Amino acid sequence: MTRVWRSREQEAFARGLTKTQAELPDLVCRLLTARGIQDPAAIESLLKPQIQSLKDPLLMRGMREGAERLVRAFENKEKVCVYADFDLDGTSGLALLWEGLEKLGFENLVGYQPKRLSEGYGFHASVVEDLHQQGVSVIVTVDVGITAFEAAAKAKSLGIDVVLTDHHLPLEKLPDAFTVINPNQDADESGLGYLCGAGVAFYFLRALKRAMVDRGLKKDEDLPLRPLLDFLTIATLTDMVPLVDDNRALVKQGLLVLAQTQRPGLRALLDNLGLSDKPLTSQDVAIRFAPKLNALSRMETGLRPIDLFRAADVEAAGEMVHEVLENNSARVEFQSQGEARALEMLKEWPHDKFVLVTHHEFHRGVVGLIATKIAGLMNVPAFIGSRGADGLVVGSGRLPNGSELNLLDALSAVEAHMNRFGGHSGAAGFEFHSDHQELITAALVQFYNEASLRPQAVVVDYDLDVALSDLTDSNMKWIETLGPFGQGFASPLLRLSGVRVKEQKILKGGHLKLWLENLDGTFPGRKAMEALFFSPPPSLNPLSLAKGTEVEVLGELQWNVFNGQRTLQMNIKDLKMAPPSRPVDKAPEIST
Repeated sequence: MTRVWRSREQEAFARGLTKTQAELPDLVCRLLTARGIQDPAAIESLLKPQIQSLKDPLLMRGMREGAERLVRAFENKEKVCVYADFDLDGTSGLALLWEGLEKLGFENLVGYQPKRLSEGYGFHASVVEDLHQQGVSVIVTVDVGITAFEAAAKAKSLGIDVVLTDHHLPLEKLPDAFTVINPNQDADESGLGYLCGAGVAFYFLRALKRAMVDRGLKKDEDLPLRPLLDFLTIATLTDMVPLVDDNRALVKQGLLVLAQTQRPGLRALLDNLGLSDKPLTSQDVAIRFAPKLNALSRMETGLRPIDLFRAADVEAAGEMVHEVLENNSARVEFQSQGEARALEMLKEWPHDKFVLVTHHEFHRGVVGLIATKIAGLMNVPAFIGSRGADGLVVGSGRLPNGSELNLLDALSAVEAHMNRFGGHSGAAGFEFHSDHQELITAALVQFYNEASLRPQAVVVDYDLDVALSDLTDSNMKWIETLGPFGQGFASPLLRLSGVRVKEQKILKGGHLKLWLENLDGTFPGRKAMEALFFSPPPSLNPLSLAKGTEVEVLGELQWNVFNGQRTLQMNIKDLKMAPPSRPVDKAPEIST
């Protein structure tokens, strides 16, 4: 599949923008131009976001009613349940809301999360029945419930008030809850639709604290909110919501809080991952820290992320982290085996616009990860399903990066053959019986054909063209000041050309490590630029990267910390061969 690289900086100039003028290094000014950031106030806000200017939580529809109901529950000593989704967004929201309610003096609290594999996503009516038996009179949902009509109706019939907090897109009709707090619902004018589920819960806690302080029930110092930003940061970065406006300010502060956290569970995991004694980045959390925790719910072991979040004993937390890391190793193995099996099956796949494969060996907890991998490699929508002994297929769909397609449109086209499905445009879950797989495949073929979708070139937008001389420690430090980076404000993607391979090494797992130098064999100030290429496409033969081969790469700069020493390296996202400017020096040198 052809991949076309397109410069954001050149696109900005084509729109009539000139280079941003600011007292900043030239490379940073060019980056700001590429992102369309030129107003001095916008630059100041980007570099120094302030949590003091967060939006008022009462701007959210239903927020005042929800806070008032919890005040009443406090005064009447009612039993309150916080019901949260099983992912890290829900778990973080559960942790921060639970801790916040405890500090506000709520004494009769319970928490609940459904299990990913045995119960599945959702606010379940059967659980509402159980909570009623336990004496719960108020349920606060976190990151779940916006389409839970049955559970809301069950709660109402049992006299339980549901304060429904969520951020997922609602349907035309809302559940019959006591109040619905969702910045993405119709008539909500807060402008906070970018919050994750834990973010909505955090704003709810802000509103509740204010209501209790205003009534003289609590003092402002009873609940400092800044210490809860470690939980909120984990949620915001893992749920892939845009890092804009309030989210930027919260995550910028939250990374500082998380780096200094003394929560035994979080501290132990950071220590074990080598993420202590250093400034934390959004990439550290999203790529190295969070997946280890997510693996717990994917594999459905006895240990849950919330157990680690709320651990109070240092020794117990250390034992938990050992289990977390062992469990993640199992997840990696299941994922690797599943990806290999899927790629083998796809050798016989006859369609070029989508992929649908199911197998009994695919672990249900990692089908989404396998789908992400396959979608990226094949550059088409990928539907991957785990087939049980009863013929039930439970799976996930993913889109390749940069795709403007909508998975829910495709799944809606085969709704008649599905037991259920849901999710987002780029990530969805589904369930069907294997007897229907051929019908579903045929219907998807028809859907994509009628949509006139053809494999086409993928456009990859990058920020700047750079030379090796631009890749300095000083420039990297300035780039860091533009963070945090994530969804909606990605880490700068740079195009490096005019370089050749000095050396290469094949790493475990098929990853590549390259050393790059200028075409004249120099790299002022150091031997060569180290560059890592994780999971290079099968079409890239390492033997083609002989010493002296001229290449062009798209990559992100990052620090590599080893034995206390920090050096600059590039994380390659894409690579192209360039016509060699000179004969290749000698045969390939490959070490494994």
